[in-house]
Amino acid sequence: MSKEVWGYHEHPKRREPDWEVHSQTSAVRDGLARSGFGETSEALYLNSGFTYTDAQEAADAFTDQTDHFLYSRFHNPTVAMFEKRLAAIEGAEHCVATASGMAAMFASLACILETGDHVVASAAMFSSCHVVITEILPKWGVTYELVKANDKAGWEKALSKKVKAVFIESPSNPLLEIVDIRFVSDLAHKVGATVIVDNAMASPVLQKPLALGADVVMYSATKHIDGQGRVLAGALLGSFSYIYEKLIPFVRHTGPTISSFNAWVLVKSLETMDLRVTRMTESAQTIAEFLEGHAKIKSVRYPGLPSHPDHKIAMQQMSGGGTTIGIEFGGSQKDAFAFMDALTIIDISNNLGDSKSLITHPASTTHRRLSTDVQAEMGISPSVLRLSVGLEHVDDLIKDLNQALSN
Repeated sequence: MSKEVWGYHEHPKRREPDWEVHSQTSAVRDGLARSGFGETSEALYLNSGFTYTDAQEAADAFTDQTDHFLYSRFHNPTVAMFEKRLAAIEGAEHCVATASGMAAMFASLACILETGDHVVASAAMFSSCHVVITEILPKWGVTYELVKANDKAGWEKALSKKVKAVFIESPSNPLLEIVDIRFVSDLAHKVGATVIVDNAMASPVLQKPLALGADVVMYSATKHIDGQGRVLAGALLGSFSYIYEKLIPFVRHTGPTISSFNAWVLVKSLETMDLRVTRMTESAQTIAEFLEGHAKIKSVRYPGLPSHPDHKIAMQQMSGGGTTIGIEFGGSQKDAFAFMDALTIIDISNNLGDSKSLITHPASTTHRRLSTDVQAEMGISPSVLRLSVGLEHVDDLIKDLNQALSN
């Protein structure tokens, strides 16, 4: 089975480059499927269904005997452009887009798990991912074990027995803990486990989990990939066997379908993703260095800082420290709230990876669903803040942070 199963048609080109193009070029050019009108920008196909020339063509299409789109819950030409383009950037064989990051996360595990299976996951993760693994999957008879990000002995012990799937979030949300993806993947593969990496915090620009040994990469495409606060979306990337034999049968029948309009927005977003993430990461590094020396800040957690406990591993598997900074305020929750309220440029919002700088208080927002004990295990105290650095000029952001800290 190949991409033609989706009814995907590439517009004829004069000829292909005889060199391997840069991923930024892929972000602009790959997956382009022009209609007969020869439009420059990618077309937007909002239709739900497709027609056939005769009954036999329809029958052949449903048995994959002919190259034809079937139904936009299954697939769509605009969605296909986004998936092919993101796969080219990621270096993956195939990609499936979903309606949200959590739809992708749930599908990544649900498509391969059954009663009696065991999952191992990194302990620090986004709260909804934590709920899926520790509350929803156990209702199906799936057991789990959580391991701290940098606990090599813990990973060795957890992956010394039969495991069906390993779920890693690295860097983690919100305090940017780092998992050695190569180390864990090598251990996992010895026991036949599928390694899934949530790469949303790093983005495809800064980290390539498949090249580090992972089997599947998961994204909340809302962050960084769109990165402009416009659409919800998710994506899963991996091998032919995982995507076609496991994932596609699951998503076709359960329907976590991305809208073609959202896919079109993401196609255009990919063209500028490298530029945006690179600039945001440069600013985040500068801001992290500024914050680390401030008297009112107890600690700064940022992979690009030598003070990060896993700085060395982070710099081995990432090309930059990322766009997000974990901050432990040197005071109470009341003090942290007063600081947030004093900001004039940076918005208070629970989103991240956006072109606008955003700050949130995880304990009362993104990770509120977790118990105080679980929050404490993740290092999320009432004085912890998460800063997502955007595209504003870094000097203005530092001035805004400085004046808020001075109040």
